[in-house]
Amino acid sequence: MPIDITDYRDIFLNDRPMMDTRAPVEFVKGAFPGVVNLPLMTDDERQRVGTCYKQQGQQAAIVLGHQLVSGATLQERLARWTAFAQANPDGYLYCFRGGLRSHLVQKVLKDESGIDYPRVGGGYKAMRTFLLETVEQAVEQCDFVLLGGLTGSGKTEVLHQLHNGLDLEGYANHRGSSFGKRATGQPSNIDFENRLAVDVLKKRARGIEQFVLEDESRMIGSCALPLNLHRGMQAYPMVWLEESLENRVERVLRDYVIDLCAQFNAEFGEAGLSLFAERLTQSLANIHKRLGGERYQHLHGLMQDALAEQARTGSVDLHRGWIVGLREYYDPMYAFQREKKGARIEFAGEQAAVLEYLRERGARRG
Repeated sequence: MPIDITDYRDIFLNDRPMMDTRAPVEFVKGAFPGVVNLPLMTDDERQRVGTCYKQQGQQAAIVLGHQLVSGATLQERLARWTAFAQANPDGYLYCFRGGLRSHLVQKVLKDESGIDYPRVGGGYKAMRTFLLETVEQAVEQCDFVLLGGLTGSGKTEVLHQLHNGLDLEGYANHRGSSFGKRATGQPSNIDFENRLAVDVLKKRARGIEQFVLEDESRMIGSCALPLNLHRGMQAYPMVWLEESLENRVERVLRDYVIDLCAQFNAEFGEAGLSLFAERLTQSLANIHKRLGGERYQHLHGLMQDALAEQARTGSVDLHRGWIVGLREYYDPMYAFQREKKGARIEFAGEQAAVLEYLRERGARRG
């Protein structure tokens, strides 16, 4: 058998293909970017083996496992493992701790298909620990600067133009506001943390030691920032992105109406527009209490008129009405945050000036 691989840094820096042999229920809770789940056992089989282990011990559990995964069942799964190994000769396989499950898959691949396929020593748990430590080390060793600005000022656009930007909302698949849900769901919190860690690892490998990230609350939708990073964000210096109201309205229209509706249409076909309308309406309802009854009813009416016009003619022009109205809700919050964090703001300007400043700042330290 090939030796176990424990160079986790190489695995993630080079996007090594990996076969995750854990049960689907384990995979859904958390996995790594690009990994394929080809389980040794189904969720039910895993549960039965686990119960046997608790009641009768390891040897009885192993015997039961071999009984459950044998014959045609084993051959069907072997075909999938073999296809993956042949398509990804530079890949690896793993289970939770690098124990019996990955060893068995490795042995079957060798005995039945003649493939020596390496496995990851320590398995998922060791790689997960490595990625958690990657973020912890970055927080301790690197410089961070926050990017703030009013809704629609284009903070994500700035991050995407910086070689040292960390797009937290991108990892979370959520725009971070009450209207931030996308047509597709969010990753698990573990997946979110893993995406962040891999990006940090790759950027540090390129010599980057200073990062720019958007000023966020602890929660981005259902995803929580690592606690040590969020604590650091309470003290990091800040750059404030300024933008005209007209440009902000157009950007919000593009991001939260045009692009989001297109996502729903791509994901759900003919039902996309109605589901988009439901999502937009629910997002407004979520801040009903904070808006107050009268303002909510006014904005709700504007939104429903806009959605009806969009359904009838395809025009999105009327959406500008409720977008401008929401400014009365969001802008005072951001203004309060800016005033509260004023001592930490080291630069403020429009997009071109902010980009120039952040690039020069980053050049001073990686």
